[in-house]
Amino acid sequence: MTGSGVRAAEMVRPGSLRVTSFPMPHPGPGAAVLRILYAGICGTDRHTWRGESVQYAGTAHERQAAYPLVCGHENVGMIAALGPGDPPADETGRPLRVGDRVVPAPNLTCGRCRYCLDGHPYYLCTSLHDYGNSLSSAQPPHLFGGWAELMYLLPGTRLFRVPGELPSELAALTELLAVTNGLDTARLLAASGGGFTFGASVAVLGAGPLGLMHLAKAELLGAGRLLAVDPVPARLEHARRFGAEVTLEAGALDRGARLAALRAATGGLGPDLVASCSGTPETFSEAVEAVRPGGTVIEAGAFCAAGTVQLDPNLVCTKGIAVLGVGGEVLQQYAPALRMLARHRDRLPFGRMITHRIALEQVAAMLDEGPSGGAVKVLVAPNGHPDR
Repeated sequence: MTGSGVRAAEMVRPGSLRVTSFPMPHPGPGAAVLRILYAGICGTDRHTWRGESVQYAGTAHERQAAYPLVCGHENVGMIAALGPGDPPADETGRPLRVGDRVVPAPNLTCGRCRYCLDGHPYYLCTSLHDYGNSLSSAQPPHLFGGWAELMYLLPGTRLFRVPGELPSELAALTELLAVTNGLDTARLLAASGGGFTFGASVAVLGAGPLGLMHLAKAELLGAGRLLAVDPVPARLEHARRFGAEVTLEAGALDRGARLAALRAATGGLGPDLVASCSGTPETFSEAVEAVRPGGTVIEAGAFCAAGTVQLDPNLVCTKGIAVLGVGGEVLQQYAPALRMLARHRDRLPFGRMITHRIALEQVAAMLDEGPSGGAVKVLVAPNGHPDR
């Protein structure tokens, strides 16, 4: 921060980003200002960068990303200022103070529509706001995303306290880990002979950050065998560190060979559960083909409209499979995710999947770089590197 304002990386339009300054924000009643420690670059941000910006398609609030934007919805920071009135509370109801480290929820729901009142996932709320996606930097106080030295948090934003033993860069993975909630839903299907049970075989299509988190969660929930498919060998190496016994390089095998290999590794049937985490539509249809009869498919990587695929409904019906769509994290997963990251930070290689820690000036170049460049999880550190 300088005397002239707060520095931020602003995505002006698809493919155009600038580092600029905004006025110092002053929180109103119920609001807070967060000094950002780390903010992730997500697959959604890459879609927005490429102009694949139709979000929440098929819901009441289908929309375009609200350029210009200060992106960044995977955030961890330190409370820098609180507005007048009662302070916000953490997940246990304890008041928060200036100086506390927190992970903010990336979404703000209305709490009044039918979907909110009935307890549906946040992304069905009819008056939803998303930090880094729907709140434009053209509107004061501008700083509605984590790619900035300071972030403005609107009244009602949920805040989760970071355990003292958890490094800030690992806390930045909380939202990502919370998106694995499809595995928890799959456990509810166990009585039907599908879903996720202790000892189940789990295949992940796409071993980027989201896929790796699905491997980690499945491992901790008691998976019997983990499998991973990805076109980038370096990502498959990360998958092996997270427990994948079978890894298939997508570029070296055609679709038929990949499906045959997955079946061969699971007794000829196919995996009990297949999670499509690539962010590309093609892996969804491949997941439906790969899963065993009576198994479960999780589609967790298609938040933005980036194309469609043809799918034969016969594969769903005659195989008797369940398909679970995950449009984002659920708030109930945040506190457990923080505890899980703290408890298992030495057992599972969460830190090794963070391959880049960059300044605001490096964001545009990293958005242009594909996974073949070696990046897995990229964190933006607008104020330097607090853990180093």
